[in-house]
Amino acid sequence: MSESTILYPVSNTSREEFLAKKKRQKQFITGMRLFILIFILGGWEIAARCHLIDDFIFSSPTRILKVMVQMAADKSLFYHIGITIGETLISFILVLILGTFISMLLWWCHSAADILEPYLVVLNSLPKTALAPILIVWLGNNMKTIIVCGVTMAIFSTIINLYTAFIHIDSDKLLLIKTLGGTRKDILRYIVLPASISAIVSNLKVNIGLCLVGVIIGEFLAANAGLGYLIIYGSQVFRLDYVMLSIIILCVLAMILYQLLAFVEKRYHAKH
Repeated sequence: MSESTILYPVSNTSREEFLAKKKRQKQFITGMRLFILIFILGGWEIAARCHLIDDFIFSSPTRILKVMVQMAADKSLFYHIGITIGETLISFILVLILGTFISMLLWWCHSAADILEPYLVVLNSLPKTALAPILIVWLGNNMKTIIVCGVTMAIFSTIINLYTAFIHIDSDKLLLIKTLGGTRKDILRYIVLPASISAIVSNLKVNIGLCLVGVIIGEFLAANAGLGYLIIYGSQVFRLDYVMLSIIILCVLAMILYQLLAFVEKRYHAKH
């Protein structure tokens, strides 16, 4: 019997009580989330039916559901959702590849990093909506512009965050590999990149939301399909049902994409 077992005995009853308490807490949180959602939707519907709000302007859950069924029947809803998801995923992949590669180059050449740092900070702080009209002039009114909008929304913060993670690697590990005759390439391959996987995965959860925002901004200005286009079209023809439906779908998409990446992060940490 170990010393820790003697000093801190843990009975099966205490363990079961702890697990039961955690389960009750999780059920309570889930229940409260559902209650808040039902309360919001129910209050919204009641306010519309009692004419406390104008359902033409604010729409209502039943009107949104009716429009969703109609658009699902003619498959136009799935077309718009597919366009937005495709543009977001392309932007997301480009941000991951370009951001990681540029961060590696900056780590490799510290002088370049010092020179470019203020420019990266400025570009990261710049409101990306200001770049959208310029991108339309440069690239045209097409999907390419929308994807670039999604990339610009996340690329600069990705470079800054990953470069910061690269340069804050444990100095003892760097000293060890140098002592063993490792080159700079070996340090990058065997120390820097493996040690930064956690930072890369965590950064992905932020990037997916930023890419989605950038794509929607691009669709506002340069699209003839997608959820962003549907929002603009609905507001122009005073079909606020389209607008509210698109916003709700965007919320659901953002949550699903975030949860997928959170699952990937959880699996990674479980294996390591």
